[in-house]
Amino acid sequence: MEFETTNRDVLGRIGTLKTKSGVIEIPHLFPVVNPAVQPVAPREIREKMHCNAIMTNGYLIKNQFGEEAVKKGVHQVLDFEGVIAMDSGAYQILTYGEIKADPLKIARFEEEVAADIATILDVPTGWDANREYAEWTVKETLTRADQTLAALSRKDIAWVGPIQGGIYLDLLANSAREMAGKPFEILALGSPTQIMERYMFDKLVDMVLTAKMNIPFGKPLHLFGAGHPFMFAMAVALGCDLFDSAAYAIYARSGRYLTEYGTLKIDELQHFPCSCPVCTSHEPKKVKELERVEREKILAKHNLYVCLEEIRRVKQAILEGRLWELMELRAQSHPSLLQALKRLKLYQDFIEKHSPSTKKRGVFYFGSQDLSRPEVVRHRKRITENYSPPEKAEILLLLPQSSARPYHKSPEIKRNLGRQEDERIHACVYAAPFGVVPLEIDDVYPLSQTELVFPPDKETVSSVADAVVTYIRKNPYRIVVLVPEKEVWGKEIIEECKKICKNTGKKFALAKNSHTGKLINPLTF
Repeated sequence: MEFETTNRDVLGRIGTLKTKSGVIEIPHLFPVVNPAVQPVAPREIREKMHCNAIMTNGYLIKNQFGEEAVKKGVHQVLDFEGVIAMDSGAYQILTYGEIKADPLKIARFEEEVAADIATILDVPTGWDANREYAEWTVKETLTRADQTLAALSRKDIAWVGPIQGGIYLDLLANSAREMAGKPFEILALGSPTQIMERYMFDKLVDMVLTAKMNIPFGKPLHLFGAGHPFMFAMAVALGCDLFDSAAYAIYARSGRYLTEYGTLKIDELQHFPCSCPVCTSHEPKKVKELERVEREKILAKHNLYVCLEEIRRVKQAILEGRLWELMELRAQSHPSLLQALKRLKLYQDFIEKHSPSTKKRGVFYFGSQDLSRPEVVRHRKRITENYSPPEKAEILLLLPQSSARPYHKSPEIKRNLGRQEDERIHACVYAAPFGVVPLEIDDVYPLSQTELVFPPDKETVSSVADAVVTYIRKNPYRIVVLVPEKEVWGKEIIEECKKICKNTGKKFALAKNSHTGKLINPLTF
């Protein structure tokens, strides 16, 4: 297997994964094909939906076809000429508690039927396991990994190493490090399905990023069971490259109609809010009147079209540098997703470190949830760690941000500065969402390439005030002069500046006469 990355945004990436039966473009969704029940035929998935890689269950194939599958190969059994990934049956353990299967026999079968990507028979932790059981699943999965790797005979199959530990992040981190040290071509996060079914997306953020922080970026990360399209953008932004889903078929059985923003019930639909080939050739009323099996087929096809369309939308967002915005848009679909988006604050430094530093397009800032986006975190970090004011600067002149950018060219800023060019005065702007912006660098990306909702919300104002305080504390100015803008910024920045100046022995003053409202020359202080 060969893995190559071509484009990145946040932690998401576009790349290629070469297997013996073809090339997969990541991020990629493997539609899961049940050999016994196929509402959408594998051939149709490839030829009409243009998806060249699917997943099936090795345990079920073995039980249903046995030696026939060994003789024909899984590609012929499923009538699919593309890439076939094979799960081992571990999900059945999660569902039924146990299965009668031997890890080495399952692995041998996956080799015999010539899967392109194969998974060892691991032991899923699940979402509600106690710690003792979770520890056992990690240990047992690692043991099975070593046994399976030692027994393999084919060199043309990409093997998947599942990471276990569930919500016990220390166990998950250890499992990720141990599995990453073994010769697996792909790593996978195990046990997330039940977490996602319960809409515990903040827990999923913890699990994915804990795994991501403990594996090399040179290996693809597979998220097992990521079925609903409204969470694909977030999963990719967190660094997941591959997904598998049977949800398109499972949801169809209960009459549920997927959209990129949520799930609808077919019985309640008067119009199809979609332009896929299924929805443009059928009417809800007539679909409801069909026999159950036919209705399921139609719904399954629509659901799969929507899933594949969302993956393409995510790819385009990566190319345009808009993955964060797409993730934020999808997060508005459900409170649990928005809660997960806010959870990213805990991991903002890691995300910033591994995100691209420049993009082809500017940044959209909608509100305080965007304070964790890499561009904002990166600027604040660089101002704190890498920036020093001009050598002769003694007076910090803090100006409110203007509507025009770059700030140093705006009429408001020019009016505030007047003709003052004294080297002792260093002019900076306090601006949402970045905090402090020195005028001499205000045209550096993304400071002048950001569009935002104005006036900023309360949380953003507080965050900017904190950034101003950090900047004043760090730098050796004697005097801080603030040009206030109370209508937009209120009194918080004024009060915080007063406080930090008092604590650090700096003189503080407002640059407007309290009676006339006119600007005062900073050199008079």
